[in-house]
Amino acid sequence: MVAHKNRYLVFEIFLDPNRESGKEDDVVLNQFSIMKAIHDSLLINFGEHGLASCVGYLQVKYANPITKLCIVRCLRKDYHKVWCAITLITSIEQCPAFFNLLDLSGSIRACKNYALKYDKAKFEQYKLMRGDQLSEVILTLVHNCFGQLKILER
Repeated sequence: MVAHKNRYLVFEIFLDPNRESGKEDDVVLNQFSIMKAIHDSLLINFGEHGLASCVGYLQVKYANPITKLCIVRCLRKDYHKVWCAITLITSIEQCPAFFNLLDLSGSIRACKNYALKYDKAKFEQYKLMRGDQLSEVILTLVHNCFGQLKILER
């Protein structure tokens, strides 16, 4: 049996800053919407062959809709193609967006540790920006995301 070597990419998603703040809830950032955007970008930029070569082991392992952080897993031999395709994404669900690579790792553990530290710092900024307007739903959602991130390598 052949062991497949993976790469894990930690991305931060930036949505269009020119939008009104109230419309931020219109875009649903979840694993499905991010994966669809990656698939579309691979198809447009690398064709059907490029998509088919990457899609087998491509997976969005984690997505946080509040801090807009995501972790993508791909094969080591395809990570340049996936990274390029993600960089060339211009929109998610008709909302202008772009991705910023924060970390590239060969193990899920190192990637998880970096993402957990970055996610907590980003949520602290989010709390300062929102002030007293944080609802229990948002706090529960973020703590669930942190829980998902902590058990990611199991």
